[in-house]
Amino acid sequence: MIVALDGTVLLVAQPSLQRDLGASMTQVQWTSTAYLLAVAALLVIAGRLGDRYGHPRMLFVGVLGFAAASAGIALAPGVGWVIVLRAVQGVFGALLQPTTLALLRLAYPADRLGTPVAIRTSAIGVAAAAGPVLGGVLVAHLGWRAVFWINVPVALAIAVLTLAVRAPAPSRTGSQRLDLTGAALLATALAVLVHTLTGVPAHGWTSASTWLGLTALAGVAAAFVGHERRTAHPIVPPTVARSVPVTASVAILLFTTGGMFGALFVTTFFFQDVLGLDPLASGLRALPLTALMVLGAPVAGAALRRYSPRRTAILGTVLVVLGIGGLSQLGSAGTWAVTGVAFAALGAGFATVMVTATATVVGEAPPGYAGVIGGLKQTAMNVGPSLGIAVAASMMMLRPSAAGTATAGVTPAMSASVTGPTLMVLAGLAALALLPASLLPTQPVHHARRDTAAPDDHDIHTVDQPERSAG
Repeated sequence: MIVALDGTVLLVAQPSLQRDLGASMTQVQWTSTAYLLAVAALLVIAGRLGDRYGHPRMLFVGVLGFAAASAGIALAPGVGWVIVLRAVQGVFGALLQPTTLALLRLAYPADRLGTPVAIRTSAIGVAAAAGPVLGGVLVAHLGWRAVFWINVPVALAIAVLTLAVRAPAPSRTGSQRLDLTGAALLATALAVLVHTLTGVPAHGWTSASTWLGLTALAGVAAAFVGHERRTAHPIVPPTVARSVPVTASVAILLFTTGGMFGALFVTTFFFQDVLGLDPLASGLRALPLTALMVLGAPVAGAALRRYSPRRTAILGTVLVVLGIGGLSQLGSAGTWAVTGVAFAALGAGFATVMVTATATVVGEAPPGYAGVIGGLKQTAMNVGPSLGIAVAASMMMLRPSAAGTATAGVTPAMSASVTGPTLMVLAGLAALALLPASLLPTQPVHHARRDTAAPDDHDIHTVDQPERSAG
């Protein structure tokens, strides 16, 4: 919740920060980009560190570092310091996210993960909804620095709880050594990927900077894969890389988050630029999404216990696709009823996908690898929105000119004629998740074994054994 709140309240605080520090728009954007790059690049590595040194220890270090970086930002004399400290905050934020998932895997057997994962999903939804409201109150009465000060007492409370609550110790399997070369290659590849995607809205897919970024990504990714195959201590162990439910769950989250966040990007522009709504009114239009995400997560957890991950993931994906497709009708009927139903379907579907994919990917994790698997899951959750926004912005920049031909623009152009086709493409992006969803297990999670001892390579699904129960 502290990570989700930090991201949403910052969006409200950025205009005030820009005026107070005399920052340019590019510098303000980097207060978000620096954090995103650090988080995306280090999530898998952070999970690997947790597997080696213990997840409670990583959680303790993460929250203290997050608090210290937040206090530093609140005291920053200039925007340069804010950008640097936001990157530092992202480093410690990367320690928090896979750690929480790994601790759930250690505390609960696979067949009981649905409920705690649903609670976690609901908490994220509550934080996302409360962020703009809390941020608005803090900025209005105390200034933009208050949105960072508020992190400090909350993080310190989490640190105290981390010391007070004992987590089960995972069994150690194989070597826990961290390969520094592999870690550096993976971090570089992910940073280049996210940086390239975040630049697409400004430059487009065909620009020299985008192609240069994609070329660099291909080279670094090839070097990483080659190194992983040769090294004795890969960042992503073969037992994880060969797991069909793990890779399928990561792919599901990548496509559905891409579709949903791309749709939110488009509808935000439509509400404000076409319908002329202010930010608060735009946020109220999307309230059914948050409400159904919060309320739908426990229902999804119960459904996961009764039905198979495959069925719940397919149902959730279909709801996401229908929700985005419903939003594509905004151009002809931008009414509360239309947007409310579409956003409700999108929220319910995304909650179902989140609970199913998270419970599956974490439930499949051998205790010795819970951190790295949690890192893979969170990486998909960070890369997916960047992909969806890049796809949406690139279509919005291809606006009809006076002569009736498509011309590329440097900023998104919004009109009723652009909204529908863009959202249908994003619905297609989300629909790609149906393929990996069809590869998930067909047995309800209550049939899973309760053995929490660290298994060997045969204890999680592989390509040759896609139907075995969750380990």
